[in-house]
Amino acid sequence: MSFGKYIERRLEIFDRVKGQQESQEKVKIQIKTVHGEIEGVSHETTPFKISQEINPNHKEFIVARVNEELWDAHRPFERDSVVEFLTFSDEDGKKVFWHSSAHILGEACESNFQCNLCLGPPTESGFFYEMHMDRTVVPEDYKALRKDMRKIMKENQKFERLEMTKTELLEMFAENPLKVELIQDKVQDRSTVYKCGPLIDFCLGPHIPSTGYVKAIEVLHHSSSFFLGDSSRPVLQRIYGVSFPSKDELLVHLMNLEEAKKNNHRKIGADLDLFFFSPMSPGSCFFMPKGTFIYNALIRLIRENYRKRGFKEVITPNVFTNELWKTSGHWDKYKEDMFCFPADNTEMALKPMNCPGHCLLFEHMSCSYRDYPYVWLTLGYSTGTKSQGHSLA
Repeated sequence: MSFGKYIERRLEIFDRVKGQQESQEKVKIQIKTVHGEIEGVSHETTPFKISQEINPNHKEFIVARVNEELWDAHRPFERDSVVEFLTFSDEDGKKVFWHSSAHILGEACESNFQCNLCLGPPTESGFFYEMHMDRTVVPEDYKALRKDMRKIMKENQKFERLEMTKTELLEMFAENPLKVELIQDKVQDRSTVYKCGPLIDFCLGPHIPSTGYVKAIEVLHHSSSFFLGDSSRPVLQRIYGVSFPSKDELLVHLMNLEEAKKNNHRKIGADLDLFFFSPMSPGSCFFMPKGTFIYNALIRLIRENYRKRGFKEVITPNVFTNELWKTSGHWDKYKEDMFCFPADNTEMALKPMNCPGHCLLFEHMSCSYRDYPYVWLTLGYSTGTKSQGHSLA
């Protein structure tokens, strides 16, 4: 099936399922706001309508919190409810805004790359979308993506929510093996999709009312990733972005990013001849003489202060057999994140933290609970496996 046919089929299934859904019984309900109680109708009255009744000029409202659950502004109430109105200034409002912006990016990526979209969540400072495609993303792709995203924003595409059965979801995304696996793993009976323009995505939401609420958007950078973080799975392309409800906010953010680049510790450390990083030891630091002097001064400061606070220093090994990690529980939960290696027919691992070694110190001692607390500290090395990109972030 061609990519264009896949998009058409996805839209047809959306319209078919939407048309088949029965209308819900409508009854009078009470809706509580900070301004008092308002009477509404279940499966008809929406948070957006209530917001307009309270303050028609309140144009910053982007998503609601209904009975402690984040809720689309145009999604009808289902029962008596307590509602809050969130804006971009609220932490949850910002997350929803950036999640919706990821869908704008996803729509642009489908248009430009004819790719299989995977996941597109908000992050602490923006959003990303990752996808599987036949080539890698290059910076030269950004211009076309920016153009398409701004077109999508100008079209003010409405975000539409639709509940679907697992069978309907698998039918809708049959041409995208990544989505099929996510649906198989995460959906028991029913879930939701969101539509904006030609994009329909398997998503729990909620979202902003429409793409026009985003007034400024930018592609920041790209990288590669593995499907579900598993290095044995397909390599995905991941594109990062950020967006705001005004152009001025985006300009300030981009200026701050440029300033942060100038103050990056890796750059400053190298410029001052303090330390550097090498691909020969990803994520590990090489200290030059000046940097070593500062490092040792900090260690002396730490030792002076922990002695004042009653800590006693101990030293433990860096390598242990897997028996310790099985006892501590690390082996079952974190084996994939540990450096493991065989030695004399025994599986060993570098320590990812100090506490299991401290447990052996306590085991060695003959003491009662009446002797507690022991306040110990180890100035040692802890290791764990991370991707090179993550280690250098």
